[in-house]
Amino acid sequence: MVERIIMDDAAVNRALTRMSHEILEKNKGTKDIVLLGVKTRGVFLANRLKEKIDSIEQVKVPTGEIDVTHYRDDVQNQQSTIKVKSFDIDVDINDKHVIIVDDVLYTGRTVRASLDAILDHARPRKISLATLVDRGHRELPIRADYVGKNVPTASNESIVVELEEYDKQTAVTLN
Repeated sequence: MVERIIMDDAAVNRALTRMSHEILEKNKGTKDIVLLGVKTRGVFLANRLKEKIDSIEQVKVPTGEIDVTHYRDDVQNQQSTIKVKSFDIDVDINDKHVIIVDDVLYTGRTVRASLDAILDHARPRKISLATLVDRGHRELPIRADYVGKNVPTASNESIVVELEEYDKQTAVTLN
């Protein structure tokens, strides 16, 4: 299968700018907003959204990261009794509007694991989802509130997100 560029650096930047504005419009500003990026690339996307929101509103939005490794239902040999705090942020997220940020929304299992990880240790007022690419094929009833680009895919195709901070270039490709 031939690799096809879906978004270049400029398109990713435009999508994140639009998503930042959508977040601010829908929430009427930055009050009580917290961004949690899903490791690995979601963390970099959350930081990019934070920078854009900060520059628009001149307000620092608390941003952290979440590691859902221990909450995945598709990982073998995990003990269900382990309840580790899988998110790292410098503010209390109780009664806040937490926006989970990820690179690709596919089956919804990463989002479900993120919800479990958050709700095991905190009680946010609201949880939303921002994703750079929504490729469809959901296995769970989950949808993104903020989407950079919808890319309908076949189940045998894959979406690859590369970010400058991690991959030395920024692009989204369909393989």
